[in-house]
Amino acid sequence: MKTKQDKRKLRHKRVRAKIFGTSARPRVCVYKSNTQIIAQAIDDTTSNTLFAVSSLKQKGKTKKERAIAAARELAEKMKKAGIEKLVFDRGGFAYVSTIKEFADTLREEGLQF
Repeated sequence: MKTKQDKRKLRHKRVRAKIFGTSARPRVCVYKSNTQIIAQAIDDTTSNTLFAVSSLKQKGKTKKERAIAAARELAEKMKKAGIEKLVFDRGGFAYVSTIKEFADTLREEGLQF
């Protein structure tokens, strides 16, 4: 019998087979735990992490508020580097709640995906 974590890893593997990030259009990979959300902008051609943010250091009362603050920080870093487009990798998680808020905030900040 497979655990929830094993099933998520299988979904993530299936999603990752279809998307690829470059330095001009990095892959934004999101991981969600019970307490925080972590996101990285990754260049898959060189296997380097360009930017990383965590909601652990963000201010806000709820997980969604901290996720929105983390998304704004990531968008600011990417804009400073001149990156306007990205590929969104939801990490095998459902596109609801904090993952959706994170993605919507990135779009509101002017990033395209």
